[in-house]
Amino acid sequence: MRQSLIIAIAIAGIFLSRADLAQSAEYKIEVGDKIAFNVAAMPQLKTQSTVGLDGTITLPLVGQIKAADLTMDALLQSVREKISSKVFRRKADDGRDIPTMFSPDEVSVSIAEYRPIYVNGDVSQPGEKSYRPGMTVRQAIAVAGGYDVMRFRAQNPLLDEADFRGEYNTQWTKYVEQQATILRLKAVLEHKAKFDRKAMDDTPIPDSVANQIATLAGEQLQTSNALYEKQKAYLQSAFKTASDRVAALTQQEQKEKEGADFDNTEVDRVQALYNQKTVPITRLLDAKRAILISATRYLQTVAQRGQSERDRDELKSKLDKLDDERRQDALAELQTAEVKLATVRSRLQALGDKLLYTGLVRSQLVRGTGAAPSIVIYRHKDDKRQTIDAGQSAELMPGDVIDVALQKIPEPGSATGKKLLDAPSREGSNN
Repeated sequence: MRQSLIIAIAIAGIFLSRADLAQSAEYKIEVGDKIAFNVAAMPQLKTQSTVGLDGTITLPLVGQIKAADLTMDALLQSVREKISSKVFRRKADDGRDIPTMFSPDEVSVSIAEYRPIYVNGDVSQPGEKSYRPGMTVRQAIAVAGGYDVMRFRAQNPLLDEADFRGEYNTQWTKYVEQQATILRLKAVLEHKAKFDRKAMDDTPIPDSVANQIATLAGEQLQTSNALYEKQKAYLQSAFKTASDRVAALTQQEQKEKEGADFDNTEVDRVQALYNQKTVPITRLLDAKRAILISATRYLQTVAQRGQSERDRDELKSKLDKLDDERRQDALAELQTAEVKLATVRSRLQALGDKLLYTGLVRSQLVRGTGAAPSIVIYRHKDDKRQTIDAGQSAELMPGDVIDVALQKIPEPGSATGKKLLDAPSREGSNN
């Protein structure tokens, strides 16, 4: 009997806590809360609606109604005001529609489900979690599977660190390769025979590898420049030849025209003599044959000159486009190289973080993890964003984001981060 009474009191306490939060004048409904609607006389109207991004919910007989930023009392009052003038038609047993009106007291609204909280950081199962009234940080961490020192699920942090470091060095090599490509392409755009490789020296890869990459990039630049000069020389030579041919055909065309004009004059003269019966018909025919031949030659020369001019103009166009096309190709390659460089840089940042973290995991495994975790709650309340440094007993609110860190991770590039990145190499040298 006593045990049953204790259970009943505990259950009642849970519901009272939930009701207190729902009816609290301080708690305001937000986007993501799920609202339950019920009419005592009409169970079929019972429904639930989630507050949308526009801050409204959709309820039977009411339609869309604003809910965000309202307390439950204010929402209930608004719903009752709208529903007091509504007439609901329900089907009778005989199929007739019976108009029905409700008393505002029969209508109730409540929070069926609060918007979730989010747990992030050093927990086994980070992500979205259901909120319960009165929930504390400790309970949220328990729901998320508890603390997880091995955040990356490392079976052996020493082996994982070795893998990360190998990938880290590989990405640095790719980084230097993209730098060499960018320097080579910029030299092409600036019409230079060499490029300055100083930007490639400040990297952790071995000098022999950096020198080899720079040498290959330099050879590619020389080959590209040589090919460009050959193409340019060929087009210039072909253009000069075509120009000379046009000039020669122009002179020939002029001579052919003079010959055709002379033959035409000769035909007129012979025709006049033939009309006077002073020359035979054969003389006139020879004159006409001569003008036909000279006219044909003239037309052929005109056609050849026209084709030669088109060939010359096409070569001139190719010669003019040669620099533009080379620049366009170099710019396209440069854009691709810049994107790849940014991708490699991001990958290096991620691997640097992983190296820092695995180094911390290794040190924690050696000396233990007795320090209290760092817990930060990010909360949105009254259109303001709050950042709260909290303990494990702090109570949560719907929509809170909890960031859990067993130990603060140094930023890559900081003094602590550099020491941590250098630690394996120093340990290896000591051993």
